[in-house]
Amino acid sequence: MSYDIVIIGAGPAGCTLARILDKSYKVLLLDKRDVTANNCNSKCCGGLLAPDAQKIIGSMGMSVPAALLVDPQLFLVRTMDFDNKIERYYQRFYFNMDRLAFEQWLLSNIPNNVDLALNCTFKSCKSTPTGIQFTFTYNGKTYEENTRLIVGADGGNSMVRKNLFPDKKMPDNYVAIQEWFETETQLPWYGAIFDSTITDFYSWTITKGNVLIIGSALEKNNLALDRFKMLKMKLRDRGLTYGKKIMREGAFIYRPRHTSSIITGNKHCALVGEAAGLISPSSAEGISFAMRSAYYLGNALNEGINGFQKDYSKSITKLKRGIYAKNLKCPAMYNRFLRGLVMKSGIQSTQTYF
Repeated sequence: MSYDIVIIGAGPAGCTLARILDKSYKVLLLDKRDVTANNCNSKCCGGLLAPDAQKIIGSMGMSVPAALLVDPQLFLVRTMDFDNKIERYYQRFYFNMDRLAFEQWLLSNIPNNVDLALNCTFKSCKSTPTGIQFTFTYNGKTYEENTRLIVGADGGNSMVRKNLFPDKKMPDNYVAIQEWFETETQLPWYGAIFDSTITDFYSWTITKGNVLIIGSALEKNNLALDRFKMLKMKLRDRGLTYGKKIMREGAFIYRPRHTSSIITGNKHCALVGEAAGLISPSSAEGISFAMRSAYYLGNALNEGINGFQKDYSKSITKLKRGIYAKNLKCPAMYNRFLRGLVMKSGIQSTQTYF
């Protein structure tokens, strides 16, 4: 079977694109998970919907159902600088949500004309004179199909990007590790932890109902698990209590330190979200970049599949500027000396009464 557009990845980017594409296109949305199943694992993600993501959802005429939200709702970030032994609280407005339920909601908004291929593993793709030939497996059997355009919405470590652009500069690659623990205490804040002995990025704690999540974005090497264990020990030493471990999850994430690592594709391929290198280099927030880039791509494709890259690349310039600005912000967050000065000053911090 031949398609006009095949989207690899049914996360926020893939679902957003599938929803807004003109119904005249023959579209396939493929994902290695069956997101509709309640026993499906959610993506390794803190599950916080940042203001930028809230804004793009609202601008598309959508509203997040209350059923997706989990207690507690968080209005503070407890910033813990282990290097300088300083703590501050900063006001932020996140939606604390069930990430799997969020993905299921996004998938439920996809029109019926889009073919779904869930529980299918994308294997490879290659260019042909008229488009892209791609292979995937389902129930142990390999299938081969053709499409005019393939869209890589498959996140960090994108297989589409690796297959079609092996020589292009890649963003720095990290591994995110999260563990879920039983807890009886709901922490009324999102914890952001800076410790250069653990990672040159950051770590986090989030409460969701009776669960405490501890996570970290770590350099991709054989010391990652040891450093994650060290993080948990340091948190326990500082009074964080939690019970039995429920599960561990992990994922690769990009960190684009230079906009030169951001690519949008070519005439037969488009990359969106993290697959394109679009993710915050300061906080690793990716949902807003995923949905905005998919929205821009959808608009470009709805003007016609031929020559869409010109309009899409132009639109992505806005997101590149945002990533450039966030990289300028990084020294104040990740340079130990500068971060210490900022936190000691108390600028923009919030006084607490607990």
